[in-house]
Amino acid sequence: MFIGEIISLFVAVSWTVTALFAEVASKRMGSLPLNVVRMVMSLSLLALTLWVVMGVPWPRFADADTWLWLLLSGVVGYVIGDYCLMQGYIYIGSRFGQLFMTLSAPTAAIMGRLLIGEQMRPLAIVGMCVTLFGIGLSILSRRDESSASPHQVPHFKLSLPRRGVFYASVAGICQGFGLVLSKIGLEHYNASILASGHALDAAPAEALVPLPLYISMPFAATMIRASMGLVGFVALLLLFERDGKAKLRRAVRDRKAMWCVLGATVFGPFVGVSMSLLATMYTSTGIAQTLFALTPILIIAPSVWLFHQRVTPRQILGAIISVAGVSLFFI
Repeated sequence: MFIGEIISLFVAVSWTVTALFAEVASKRMGSLPLNVVRMVMSLSLLALTLWVVMGVPWPRFADADTWLWLLLSGVVGYVIGDYCLMQGYIYIGSRFGQLFMTLSAPTAAIMGRLLIGEQMRPLAIVGMCVTLFGIGLSILSRRDESSASPHQVPHFKLSLPRRGVFYASVAGICQGFGLVLSKIGLEHYNASILASGHALDAAPAEALVPLPLYISMPFAATMIRASMGLVGFVALLLLFERDGKAKLRRAVRDRKAMWCVLGATVFGPFVGVSMSLLATMYTSTGIAQTLFALTPILIIAPSVWLFHQRVTPRQILGAIISVAGVSLFFI
């Protein structure tokens, strides 16, 4: 029925919307205040959701192993990954930031192979090269083309700020790694629920809306990850931002930024991340990441329309090649 693939496509659209909201908010309030506010909003929405579908506003049935792996995923995917992603948006914008998120697919494939024994075909090496070529085609330009001689080997330079490229690259790697850690955590969550005597296709008796646990479980897992994210972002804000509390207060007073944070929260940590975890339950990590990676293509049109960005055919081709490279990992 391709349930996992359909959910993954929905996640790609959700993350496109998230990226557009987050670019505006990150440039107005900074990445750390944005992430602190976003985690608070996300945890509030998740607590309400769990109260409705599980009967309690916290991750029910999660044992110590579940918490351990999902907290690790929160450190990698949220604290490091999302911080770097929002920093990347500040320097290079959401369109290029999402292009680097295609690095999550090779990362997920490699870590999935190392940690949980998922198969990675030899064609994956070709896919990695194609993905990197697509990214390079989008962000590199020839240096001094007019003065170069016909016999001179062409030299290339980055057409984007180096800091933005670094932050976006780390974000893409962390997303792939974090997804694999989340999948391990969800497997422990499955075992914990079954050990408690509850069926995955049944709802808790206390639930206000009787959804099967296999549907509500990803929201509970996301809450564990977001809890780690909030702790990490608050610590970073207090340790590394001068007048961090004052910056947070100013950010909360910015109405436009707060509406954008709400949009980024609903479509990101609340809907997008939860659905991404659900997708991994119905398909392999690599296939899910392949479809998630469509975001760099989906975001081109709204970026031109909303931010009036100039997009060259070379950049469009690079995004398409990068996503095509991701798909080679899992043919």
